[in-house]
Amino acid sequence: MADIIYTYKDSVYANITNKCNCRCTFCIRFVKDGVGDATTLWHQVNPTLREVLDAIKNFDFSGYKELVFCGYGEPTCQLDILLEAAAYAKKEKGLKIRLNTNGQGSVENGRDIVPELAGVIDSVSVSLNAPSQKEYEEVTRPQHDNAFESMIKFTKRCREEIGDVRWSIVDVLPQEEKDRCIALSNKYDIPLRIRKKT
Repeated sequence: MADIIYTYKDSVYANITNKCNCRCTFCIRFVKDGVGDATTLWHQVNPTLREVLDAIKNFDFSGYKELVFCGYGEPTCQLDILLEAAAYAKKEKGLKIRLNTNGQGSVENGRDIVPELAGVIDSVSVSLNAPSQKEYEEVTRPQHDNAFESMIKFTKRCREEIGDVRWSIVDVLPQEEKDRCIALSNKYDIPLRIRKKT
């Protein structure tokens, strides 16, 4: 059985689905089965809400202040479970909640989901991945049309409703693309984190 809760470095993560609406060329799930202390993050069947809640309930969060929804899938593809599990973790465990996302959640769910997220999510990290629509589509291979603009719109909405939001890119990008990502970050006044490839 795949791990629902796992740790990596100094954080705890919730792996609630393997469904994803992008197939990023650099995605770690195409390279190995697990991250951190997870044996495998590949669910044979995506976990139910009860299984996710039980995993959170039974995990010892001593020494941890935050739970990050991020695994081998896009958490907003299981929005109902994400919202209920985040609410439970905040109330019962006293944790801050971070969402790591590709920013396609509103398109995936057919509505602006940010107000719902704002009720339970404290911070959001959105994968920017590339500085233009063409490059974004080449590297993320999204299922939805106009995915780059959708991601930008989602990020801006998160800044309005949640406040603590940032973009992230991986440091394997050519310097010229990094520079344009930085320019985009400055344009929209959204902080940019440049991550090292895992």
